[in-house]
Amino acid sequence: MESLRRGLMESIVEEQDLAVRDSGKTIIRQTSLAGQIVVVGGLGGCGKSLFTPVFSTFERVEIQKYNYNLEHVCSLSLLDKIDASTAIAMIRLLTDLDLYNLMISRDTNLRRKDCSSIWQNPHSWRYLHRLFQADDGQTIVKRIRETKPILQVLVHHALMLSAPLLAALGGRVRIIEIIRHPLYMVKQLYPEVERTDPRAFTVFFEHKGQAVPFFAKGWEDTYVQSNGMDKAIHYIERCSQWNPGYMRGLSDGERKQVLLIPFERFVLDPWPILRQLETFLNTGMTQATRRELRRQKVPRRLIADGMDRPVYRRCKWEPPQRGTDERRELDRRRAYAKELATDAGMELLDRMSRDYEATYLEGLL
Repeated sequence: MESLRRGLMESIVEEQDLAVRDSGKTIIRQTSLAGQIVVVGGLGGCGKSLFTPVFSTFERVEIQKYNYNLEHVCSLSLLDKIDASTAIAMIRLLTDLDLYNLMISRDTNLRRKDCSSIWQNPHSWRYLHRLFQADDGQTIVKRIRETKPILQVLVHHALMLSAPLLAALGGRVRIIEIIRHPLYMVKQLYPEVERTDPRAFTVFFEHKGQAVPFFAKGWEDTYVQSNGMDKAIHYIERCSQWNPGYMRGLSDGERKQVLLIPFERFVLDPWPILRQLETFLNTGMTQATRRELRRQKVPRRLIADGMDRPVYRRCKWEPPQRGTDERRELDRRRAYAKELATDAGMELLDRMSRDYEATYLEGLL
């Protein structure tokens, strides 16, 4: 993983000043509108939708923006299907466009029950007010320069895709990766990881006549040969391997731009991590932070005792059983995986679970 990451970074650096050979043109974006940018990522089921509205309560941090185009540009870069200079220019362009649109409430999500809706954000009034402002473009640019809003972008696989992000945005970007116990994620990932229906908005590539998602680069044969549950297990395992290897490959300066947040520690005791975030983002909490934590049921007695929302149930979330404890909740999720996984898959899942508990959950179980 570390060598792959280093190769990506070297390729990006080498190509920044090279013309695109096919056209003789280098794609560039020399200006910038967005100042500080925070990219929040993590695997499906890691709990990103809990964190982003909490982050939005910090001073100057905007509502989370799902940017599939940004994720796709980074995915194509990972697959070596887009040259580095073009990826860098597009990342800069897309993040600037995101911030500008947010400042005039263009492309704002008004669907009441969506996690990314303004109605699920502690500052919904802010985006309604912007919707009816009559300011021209130059006034908006001036306001951005004066107020210095922090763009919050939500993606999957923030660390896996971060080489072009760091190359494009430099010191302006902060990357937050949410991590979670494999047994809590595998149930949600199981039906998602092999989707190929029209709503699977992931970059795929062809491998031996089959469509394979970009994140399976390097383990294509394993992906194709595995059943659904084993696919989910291998997916978690590959990404879990990526994180520590990637962090070791970063420079001292880059490491200061990346933060891993264990979901479990945050929901049981958020304050140490929130104070760390104040330093990491160079901004502060507000009175809205405590209100949003209460809405998200943080802190909580049990890790699984979160908000009961229809979208979470559709993603295989279940409330904890009455009178249970953390170990029994994990055992219940393991039993679900065991019914569908191969013996080899379960051996891998058990090893990942032990490693995660030893690294991040000491004293919590």
